[in-house]
Formats: sequence, C-alpha cells, structure tokens
Amino acid sequence: KSYIYLHKKLLNVYEFQTVAAIMFCLEQINNNTDLLPGVSLGYKIYDSCSSMPMAMSAAMALVNGNEETVYLNRTCSKTSTAEAIIGLSDSSTTRGVAATIGSFQIPLISHTATCACLSNRKEYPSFFRTIPSDFFQSRTLAKLVKHFGWKWIGAIRSDNDYGNGGMATFLQEAQNEGICVEFSESIYRTYPREKFLKTVDVIKKSSAKVIVAFSSSADLAILVKELLIQNVTGLQWIGSESWVSSVNLAKPVNYRVLGGAIGFIISSAVIPGLKEFFLNINPSKSPGWNELWENIFNCTFATQDKAANINPCTGSESLQGINHVFMYLSELRIINNVYKAVYSIAYALHDLLMCRDGQGPFPWQVNGENVYFDENGDSVARYELVNWQLTEDGTVKYITVGLYDASLNVTEIAYLVFFKIPVSVCSESCHPGTRKAAQKGRPNCCFDCIPCADGEISNTTEIMGEILALFSLFGACVTLGIAAVFFIHKDTPIVRANNSELSFLLLFSLTLCFLCSLTFIGRPTDWSCLLRHTAFGITFVLCISCVLGKTIVVLMAFRATLPGSNVMKWFGPVQQRLSVFAFTSVQILICTLWLTIVPPFPYKNLKSSTEKIILECDLGSVVAFYAVLGYIGFLSIICFVLAFFARKLPDNFNEAKFITFSMLIFCAVWITFIPVYVSSPGKYTVAVEIFAILASSFALLFCIFIPKCYIILLKPENNTKKHLMGSRGSARANSSQHRPQGRKQTPDRASAHRRAHTHTHIPSTH
Repeated sequence: KSYIYLHKKLLNVYEFQTVAAIMFCLEQINNNTDLLPGVSLGYKIYDSCSSMPMAMSAAMALVNGNEETVYLNRTCSKTSTAEAIIGLSDSSTTRGVAATIGSFQIPLISHTATCACLSNRKEYPSFFRTIPSDFFQSRTLAKLVKHFGWKWIGAIRSDNDYGNGGMATFLQEAQNEGICVEFSESIYRTYPREKFLKTVDVIKKSSAKVIVAFSSSADLAILVKELLIQNVTGLQWIGSESWVSSVNLAKPVNYRVLGGAIGFIISSAVIPGLKEFFLNINPSKSPGWNELWENIFNCTFATQDKAANINPCTGSESLQGINHVFMYLSELRIINNVYKAVYSIAYALHDLLMCRDGQGPFPWQVNGENVYFDENGDSVARYELVNWQLTEDGTVKYITVGLYDASLNVTEIAYLVFFKIPVSVCSESCHPGTRKAAQKGRPNCCFDCIPCADGEISNTTEIMGEILALFSLFGACVTLGIAAVFFIHKDTPIVRANNSELSFLLLFSLTLCFLCSLTFIGRPTDWSCLLRHTAFGITFVLCISCVLGKTIVVLMAFRATLPGSNVMKWFGPVQQRLSVFAFTSVQILICTLWLTIVPPFPYKNLKSSTEKIILECDLGSVVAFYAVLGYIGFLSIICFVLAFFARKLPDNFNEAKFITFSMLIFCAVWITFIPVYVSSPGKYTVAVEIFAILASSFALLFCIFIPKCYIILLKPENNTKKHLMGSRGSARANSSQHRPQGRKQTPDRASAHRRAHTHTHIPSTH
C-alpha cells in the first residue's frame, strides 16, 4: 500500500471539510482501475494545532512510520513511511515541516500555505502547493490600488509568515507604483486587547481612506470587533484571499466596517459527487467524527470519562437539510485545492509506476483543469476579484467582478459597488501658479503647494496650444468641406477640367497636413517625437507632389503647340500617379532611415535656462531633419518655377496662376521659418513650426481651391465649357486677323488644351 497523510489543526470545521474531501478523493482513486491498478491509497491524520512543536512531532512520526495505519475501517499491521504529506494549513508551520522533511525527499503538498518564501527551492526542495503564491496576489493588489488612483493608504497585516511576507511584497510593489503608505500595523489573535486598541487608534487618526489588509480571517475578526465598538466606518478595505472570502467574517454586522471590500480569491470549482459523500458521513461508520458531530447537532457522545446525560448523540443523525458551515459546498475554493493535491500525488505515483519519471512538469487533467507545478513547486496563479455586496435579503455576498490569470497576464475588472469611490491622497494636486514643496519627515506623496516665484510659470493655464489646435482642426474641417463640394459637383466642367483625381488626392494630403500639427502640441512622448517631423515631412511632400503634377499637366498642355504633337501621352493619368508615388517614396525613404538610425526622442533641456527645465523632442539627427526640409524645399521651388512659366497662358481659368501664388506664399513661409526656428527658445520653437505648417497649408488650400468653390457655389453660370474656352477662342480670332494670306496656319493653343483634357472627356470647340 501507499499512504497519504493529512495534518489537521485544532477543532475547525473547515479542516473537517478537508479531511472529508481527502477521503472522497481516495475513494474515487481506489475505485479507478486505470489510474493506480493494484495499488490502494490510505491515510493517517495528525493534528498540529497550529503549533510548531506538534507539527514537527507529527512529521517525524510520518517519516519514521512506526504506527499502525487505518485504511477504510481496516488496520494495516505493516509499518510504512509516508509517500507524501498533504498540509499544513498555515505558512509558518509549513515552513518548519518543509525544511525538515526536504532532506528525506518526501513531497509536502499544501493547499493553503501561500507565503512566497516557500518558493525557495534550496530551502524547501520537496515542497509543492496547489494554491498560488502570495507573490502574485501581493503584486496584483498593488496594481488594483493603482487602478483606482489611490496614492495614500494604510496597511494591516497578520504578524506571521503569511502576513509579513505578503505585505512586504505588496509594499515593495506599491512603492514601485508610486503609492505611499501612511501606517503599517501588525495584528495577531493572541495579542492583548491593548495592542488591538492601539491599532484602532492609529486608524482613527489616519487621513488615509483606503486600508490594505493582508491578514487571516481570525486575526482581522478581532480588529473588526473593536472597530465596530468605536464606530470606525466609511473606509475602503482591500483584502487578501484569507479573509476576503471568509464566510465567518462576511456577516451583516461586519458590513458596517467592511462593506464594499474588494480583494482577490482563488477560483471556485464544482466537484461532482462530493455533496453526496458528505451527506453519507456518519460517526458510526467512520471513526474520528465525534467532535464534529457534537458541534453540528449540539449533542454529546457517551464515553468512558463522561455520560451523555443531556441531549445524547445517537450517531444516526442525518446531515440532510442541515444549515451548518460544514455543508457549505457551493464554491469549493479550498476543497478544490485539496482535491488537486490528492490527485497530483496519484498521477505522480502513476507516472512513477509507468517509468515516466524525469520528464519535467507534466500537466494533469484534474476536474477539467490543467494542474502542474513549476520549477519552484508553485501552481499557476488564477484569482477572482470579488466585491462585498449586501443582498436584498440582508446577507453579505462576495460577488465576482473581475478575473486575473498569471499564465495569460490578463486582468479584467467589471462593475464594483462602493458606497462612494473614495479619494485617498495625502495632498491634492497643485494648481497652476503653485509648485510642490516636500513636507519634512513625510513620504513624497505629502507636499505643500506654494506660489511660484515671478517668471517661473504663469498663474493661468497656457492657451497657446489650445488656439493652435483649434486652427488645425478648423483647417482640416474646411478641407473636408471643400472635398465634399468637389465630390457633389464632380461631373461639372470646372472640376473635371482641373484634374479631379489629383485634386482629391491634394485635398486628402492637406487634411493630413493640418492634423499632423497636433502631434507638436502637448508634452513630448516617444510616439509624438517620432511622428512630429516624419509625418509632417511625408504629408507635405505628398501635397507638393500633387501640386507639381497639376502644374506639369497645365504646362505641357499649353506648350504642346506643334502640329501632331502627342506629348500628353507621356504624362497621362498613369504617369501622374507614378510621379506622385515616386516623389513621395523618396521622402518616405529619408524618414525611414532617420527613424532607424538616429530617431527623435523626448528629453529634458537643462541648458537653455538655469531656472527652468524645458521638455523637448531631440531631433536625433539634425542632418536628417534638414534633409526632410530640403527635399520639401526642392520640390516647392521646381513647382513654383514651372507654375510661373505657365501663369500667363490664355484661359478663363488657368490653374497655374493660383498655383504660382500659393507656392510663392509657401516658399516665403518656409524661408522665413528657418532663421526664426533656430533663434526661438523653448515652447516658441514648436509654436513657430506649427505656425509654418498651418500657414503654408492654408495658402495651398485657399489659393488653389477657394476660387473654384466660388464659381461652383456662387457663380454656377460660369461653370460651363463655353466659359472655360471663351478667352482662347477670342485669342485665336484676333491672331487670325493679322495672319498673312497664303501662309500655313499654326494650331492655336486651344488644341493643346484639348489634348490636355482628353482624359476628362471635355470636347473642344472653335
């Protein structure tokens, strides 16, 4: 036979549940001929009474194996040592036993010992547990506190390995998250009342509205009792798994103090057949249940030392319909850990018998869940976030409102019930015109707000960024409005005659130009610094490429005056798209190299002023920045020159005139920008660049598109083919009157215009 043993504390209903759960598991395993064929598992139970000497004595007895063993009402005469031990229920005694039996290589599997210290494989080489380590719970609690913005808290802990270890991890993580702790008090059930009263007095004098309690339910229950006596309510409690899921603590009377408490607990489970097994427990059939029976039915068994004179127990009482903690089997959180512990031993023995040892962590399917231990003997941390809520019938329930799974690094938080979400900070944020001044001897979360000296900071909120942002959004909205007008009137002559495809692409690029200025506003970040100049450079080149394409179309059309000229076939719609793509690709390549080799980044400028710290975006590479600007300037100059040559060509609506004027403003703005940019200090450097972006964008938008919109919306009678061709017809008539007779006529430029717009399907007239 192989034997499994359980340590049990003093008379405790929950420990009796653990015993019954182990008996149920053993019965299932022994009836399963596939899991351990030919092998039966037995058990031996010891009571450690949460005492280290008693726990060590029991451990030594299990290691030596000098006693008879009871197995399902049968006595095995052969002596044997334990194959594995399940227990203990608290971290302190578990540490002592785990350190002792580790040298014997006997596995110790705990279902409730959560101290992170037990993950030390050198000290506890044979320790395993089916409950998550407090290392995960402590870190998750700190993140929960940060999630609600609580920067000023109090801390309560049990004065044992569980409380001290869990709170130490929490405080370290809280410090990393910028959370300050006003007080940290320890409690323990054996402390005198004066010590608890001192803790209550500390809580009453504290300004923190949130308390994190890493404590056992037994210890916290004594503190809550004193808080109720002194009516200390209205605090937000955040609890560790040990007490936040306690049925004994979650009572209406305690809700005055702990109402709305939140915390993480281990996941619940369903174990088929367990309740039926519990209902069949009877002291007349199984030894060792007399104490529990007396507790449940308030009766007495007759023994050699005493007679059952009052309300004697018969042993035949039924547990059916009994309202007792022993029969609370709706969630099975701890019992499920016991269930997994027993089955993990059974599967390990199965692997050993099948010569499958040494394969590392091997997940077993236990009750529909993958169970395995990592290199530290820990199981995967999975928690439910619960919130104490008062139900309509007046009972207190802890309702699941979130989940945490360390294996997936996932945290989900749903709706929480508070009386009112408290604000827990030591000092309120300073208003504009004031600065923080540390309070001597207090954490950095506590400070005074004193007026800033003259010239350090404005006592009003800076509105420059808001004004520039409004202009950026206004420009984008106007551009989208013009695009809508063009789309609605896309079949009219003025839209078709001005290369509608490039016009829509130009409007799209202008929208991006306006929006990219928003990346310059606000506190510099990694992303904003990367996007600022690269987004601006690429969108402006796309914009200038479209304007350049429109200019080339106009120039080639009106210069193609020779008979039989087919120059327009070399710059048709396909070639126009390719030219825009080619020009823009060069800028994309420059920006890609910039971001890859020496990208911009945020930094604190301490050199510009000895009294101020200026938050800026370092260019990373000045050469790349000026390469981006230089390429924009190069395309702009080419576009300006070509548009200038075509500005006087005959046409009622020659687009080159407006392009020339827009590019003149564009070039003037950016030529002026360079010296102003270099000489502007601090925030004005960014403001100058935003102004240049907006001014040049508005120039292109208004000069090129407003005249067209004027005719479309206000002068629709001029939006005709006849009006567009009118001046060219007059020019041709005047020139033919002075042409010598008999001389071969040269085609007028109307034919060139006709070729320029063949792809727009506007027929030419003479």
